[in-house]
Amino acid sequence: MRPAERGSKLGVELPGRARTLGAMPATEIDVKYVAHLARLGLTPEEERKFGAQLGQVLGYIEKLRQIDVSAVEPTAHAVPMVNVTRPDEIGASLPNEEALRNAPAKAGGLFIVPKIVE
Repeated sequence: MRPAERGSKLGVELPGRARTLGAMPATEIDVKYVAHLARLGLTPEEERKFGAQLGQVLGYIEKLRQIDVSAVEPTAHAVPMVNVTRPDEIGASLPNEEALRNAPAKAGGLFIVPKIVE
């Protein structure tokens, strides 16, 4: 099966086309192909089970699409988010000698760490 044919089974336009998700009946879901994309090995029983579950999810999404949300303001979060961090305050620094007191290796007032090259 060519990628374009696979994409149409999933209701997705693949690269080279307008990339949109379209409404699709649950019966068109190619569970084997989706499992292949996810690198999952499914038994025939699991394919039937997941196909039915996916059909229920898509049915619920269709119900949600019927709701009029034209008067609802788009938001990034369902509830208002508030910054809960404290304000920065300038304070006394830790003296160099005290900071290096428990260092396993030090030289010239600096920490010595193992060289890491990847």
